[in-house]
Amino acid sequence: MNTPDNQNITIPFVYARGEFSACGKELADRLGTVFSDEIPQALFLRSDENGLSLVSGETAVSVDFSKLLRRTNQSNPHGELIVKAAKIKGNDNPTVIDATAGLGEDSFILAAAGFRVTLCEYNPVICALLEDGIERAKKTPGLSQAANRMTVYKGDSVKYMSSLKKSPDVVVLDPMFPERQKSALVKKKFQLLQQLERPCSNEEELLSAAIGVNPRKIVIKRPLKGAFLAGRKPDYSLSGKAIRYDVIFASQG
Repeated sequence: MNTPDNQNITIPFVYARGEFSACGKELADRLGTVFSDEIPQALFLRSDENGLSLVSGETAVSVDFSKLLRRTNQSNPHGELIVKAAKIKGNDNPTVIDATAGLGEDSFILAAAGFRVTLCEYNPVICALLEDGIERAKKTPGLSQAANRMTVYKGDSVKYMSSLKKSPDVVVLDPMFPERQKSALVKKKFQLLQQLERPCSNEEELLSAAIGVNPRKIVIKRPLKGAFLAGRKPDYSLSGKAIRYDVIFASQG
């Protein structure tokens, strides 16, 4: 997400032991928070052999693109709904700004299909999770090519887009909306992330910034029966079983 209100949310402890202690201490210094080699009682970041995770009780959230291997290694990766929505005719190497990156799954799918993606994320903890997931993916066969097409921007995507001198081909918007979460596990993970990021409260500003950067397309991920973002009717939509992608042509160039 890009919401500046997140700066008031407490950054968790960083926990690590043994060979992962140095990495944990460096991360704690970078985030301006406390390092511990004893498991904290509250929300914390854990650094171990599986990478970086955000943990609360028995619930843990990490960025693990390996679970997308089946979808990205299929014979037709361009069959993914997000890829169909973002595709630019006649452009085999389009650029994308994911202005509400979150845990980066849609961005990874786009990168696996050949898009070059800049992932904007305001919250420093989620940024750290994203960077960790991308770095691990770069070292993993089957994931590395896509991961090398991904770049994380730490900061407010509205300000980032307003500062650009060159328009991207596509802007992707996926504000956090609780009504899309279904399973108990997903709900727990969503609630965990909500301790760091609140659902989108600046829809008009976000959409205006995306239009202002003059991309060929704006692709907006929504719950299947959810309202249009900021009340703006799209040029067309692509629908799946639980979600849809609303597409706005922001530029005719």
